[in-house]
Amino acid sequence: MLKRNPYDVVVVGAGVVGAACAYYAARSGLEVAVVDRGPVAGGTTGAGEGNLLVSDKEPGPELDLALLSTGLWRDLAAELGARVEYEPKGGLVVATGPAGLDPLHGFAAQQRAAGVTAVPVTADELPEFEPHLAADLPGGYLYPQDAQVQPALAAAHLLRASGADRYLGEAVTGLLRGPGGAVTGVATARRALAAPAVVNAAGTWGGELAALAGVRLPVLPRRGFVLVTEPLPRIVRHKVYAADYVADVASGSAGLQSSAVVEGTHAGPVLIGASRERVGFDRTLSPEVLHRLAAQAAALFPVLRAAQVQRAYRGFRPYLPDHLPAVGHDVRAPGLYHACGHEGAGIGLAPATGLLISRQLTGAEPELDLAPFRPERFDDAEGTGSAGGAG
Repeated sequence: MLKRNPYDVVVVGAGVVGAACAYYAARSGLEVAVVDRGPVAGGTTGAGEGNLLVSDKEPGPELDLALLSTGLWRDLAAELGARVEYEPKGGLVVATGPAGLDPLHGFAAQQRAAGVTAVPVTADELPEFEPHLAADLPGGYLYPQDAQVQPALAAAHLLRASGADRYLGEAVTGLLRGPGGAVTGVATARRALAAPAVVNAAGTWGGELAALAGVRLPVLPRRGFVLVTEPLPRIVRHKVYAADYVADVASGSAGLQSSAVVEGTHAGPVLIGASRERVGFDRTLSPEVLHRLAAQAAALFPVLRAAQVQRAYRGFRPYLPDHLPAVGHDVRAPGLYHACGHEGAGIGLAPATGLLISRQLTGAEPELDLAPFRPERFDDAEGTGSAGGAG
């Protein structure tokens, strides 16, 4: 096995969260290595839509993380420019019936109190924002802070900007341990990478990496599908979704849930999501889900009934039971830091996660209280997880 001189930190995971951790750690003056079992953005990131959303989050720790990330993404866009296809298009959340308006008003009022910009849009005003929306919708809210990036490009350019050494196609098979059991690096089949800090940004494999350190982090995969249409004129201007999407995001149900999320892209195809179900790592294509997504999208945008779907893709969101990511130092395993479990919000929350991890790594004061994201908060649940190749 090859041995490499010590780094300051090894990040396990080359998705957008791992890339952000590497970027901010390097900006703090640390020597960084990134290791991943596959290519850059080979997991959840590569199957994502690139959502940078505040509109779907109720007041609390996750919204605080999203608001911090919103500003950081703007800064990153200024640095990385068109290379990551950052688009501050805004989000439009619509009620699909009159009964949905009151909950939407209440939700928006709570968000505004927490610092979110939410602008009411009446039924008569909806066509000004989205001319092709269904004509019978009763109203909604515009969220100007919502934005979009191309997630694989974002991960690749953040990693490149970090200057980190990359070891791709190498699964982590073990953790190096020092006196008292402290984590002091990682081992793959090809090499050992020594460092006083290891960041677990392994996404859906985050629980397996934690198990290698003898700690429990109950990350589960939550499968989702996205439809991609043929290239079309820009008929969808914003990120548009039905209000019941918020409930789907917050649900802990293992069963199938879907709600229309529709957006245009620079290249022309329209992306249609979003579904959620916990079926392990089953990659089977589900015609039921695809038909349901298509029908829900056409209900919002009748013009899409004539569009051809060119392909569908699937991915697995790293789900934790309380819908909050694990971010920060693990007191049960000195030297181990977690940055995983963001479910479907990882792309949006990546910069704040990376910045907060870098603050802990360097002993600086973090911008947010990390207590709600403590990795050890699941210790009162049963189970110990299982070890295996990670990253």
